[in-house]
Amino acid sequence: MSDTSQEEMPEPANLRFLRRLITILLITMIVGFVALILLFVMRFSQEPAPIALPSEITLPDGAKPAAFTQGRDWYAIVTDDDRILVFDRANGALRHDIDVK
Repeated sequence: MSDTSQEEMPEPANLRFLRRLITILLITMIVGFVALILLFVMRFSQEPAPIALPSEITLPDGAKPAAFTQGRDWYAIVTDDDRILVFDRANGALRHDIDVK
């Protein structure tokens, strides 16, 4: 008899409000997750821009390359004797010779 009386009682207003908030939160989280998945798919499906490397690099005598990096109008070689050689991309001329201490 107590089972039937509990089923007939109306739901409290606070509980109904909480149920609606949780439903809205669930829908918001699902939409956000789908948006993140779409952004990842769109971002990773794009082809990366090709890196333009110089065709030939002439280093000073005795310098052996250890690392390479580049900017828009320059590129740099880090040598094994702790120097950074910065070259001009347009003509390949040495701009700076920096000793790393």
